[in-house]
Amino acid sequence: MTAATATVSATAPAAPYHLLGQLPSALWRWAVVCSSGATERRLAELPGWRAALERGQLPPPELDWGDPDATQALRAVLGELTLTDLTHDHPAMAQQVLQSLLWHLDGLIDRPPDEPRAAAIGRQAEAFRESWQLQRQGWEEVMALTQTLGELAQLRWDELQGLLNRREWAEAQRIGQRLALMPELRRFIDGVGRRDPVPEAPAAARARPSARDDPSQRPDDDRRTPEPGQVDGVRRARVLARMAGAESVALTHPVLRRLWRARFAEGQLLCYDDRAPAPRAAPAPQDTPDSRDRPGPPRGRGPLIVCLDTSGSMRGAPEQVAKACVLQALRSAQSGRRDCRLLAFGGRGELLEQTLALTPDGLGSLLDLMGQNFDGGTDVQTPLERAVERVQQDGWRQADVLIVSDGEFGVTPATLDALRQAKQALGLRVHGILIGDRETIGLVEVCDHLHWVRDWRRHADGSGHTADGFSPVHSRSLTALYFPNAIRR
Repeated sequence: MTAATATVSATAPAAPYHLLGQLPSALWRWAVVCSSGATERRLAELPGWRAALERGQLPPPELDWGDPDATQALRAVLGELTLTDLTHDHPAMAQQVLQSLLWHLDGLIDRPPDEPRAAAIGRQAEAFRESWQLQRQGWEEVMALTQTLGELAQLRWDELQGLLNRREWAEAQRIGQRLALMPELRRFIDGVGRRDPVPEAPAAARARPSARDDPSQRPDDDRRTPEPGQVDGVRRARVLARMAGAESVALTHPVLRRLWRARFAEGQLLCYDDRAPAPRAAPAPQDTPDSRDRPGPPRGRGPLIVCLDTSGSMRGAPEQVAKACVLQALRSAQSGRRDCRLLAFGGRGELLEQTLALTPDGLGSLLDLMGQNFDGGTDVQTPLERAVERVQQDGWRQADVLIVSDGEFGVTPATLDALRQAKQALGLRVHGILIGDRETIGLVEVCDHLHWVRDWRRHADGSGHTADGFSPVHSRSLTALYFPNAIRR
């Protein structure tokens, strides 16, 4: 007996139900009880339908289960509603669509005796269309907010509808619309996260100029020629060699000297701007056919820890921007399939730690945050200490920290030392998003990279504190707050 004969003999007693092994167990009942078509063909062709839907395509017409009239009618509805956009790369959603399709096709056997089969097929196709028109609208709302479905695709329609009916859902949608107006903020958050080491590139690739070597990709302070260029104006900086004469005079005055020190610490000295124009970047080398076909080395991204300031000084427009940052952090983490942890902090002892993920519980936690009003004090020590503890745990050693705050805080030397040790030992990086008027020494000391949202006031809702010119900084003189001896009142 040959191997092929032995295989047929082994599977023959269970035929055609041995084909169920190619389908997830959740589809077995629907695939077996459906009365449309031939059982053997239906079970053999369902994996092709499932694979096509997961690719975002309609299944081939020849996969008709032995009932072309019924299957092609519902296949046309799939294309009309473009349900393949929802099933693309979402196996759980493809499974839901197949379950619904099998259920509607099974209803053909219950048609009245005097109803033609063609009329019954049209009736079931219309019922399938009406059902998914409503469901698609709900899933589109989720996709518009989260950019991807993740594990939410496993939700039943009644569970999703319960989430969409929450009061916080409308607030989350408004936050998503505000986020669309902040492209620079989205790009900054998407760039947060360490990349895994990659193999050494060939010599030819190492010879190519990198973004670090390209002057057009450097920060403004680094876009200079070795020799001073033509003076082009005055700007705020802390470059002593280019300091204006008016600032030098302050050094000779016993009182203004203190002000000069504070302005220097904040980078607010008047300096001559003699930066030469950035040289034109060399044209990028054209990829050869071999290099296009050869995939590059995998470059993963590490987990993300978001420290969110929920103090009372964040009320109003800063609160709206901060919630938008959390939403974008969730999107970025889910698109990169990496873990994301939220540490929402307020006053002393007020720390809420939760996981940001596209799961039913994760979406519920996100909606709770969207409906929350920020209030209380500011204690950044606890979340930073908790973040340092977290990055020392397995699975989080490659994590980066993102601080979202108005900058109204200071850090004790002990916490700052622990943070520096984590940076040196683990390569930890701290990114900051400043939603306020002026940066502070505490924020600058903690963060390696800082993004300043200077136009935060335009994100106010037109009522409350922000409409009255409310500022997230309780004092106009942060220098006096953090340098008590720098300015004499």
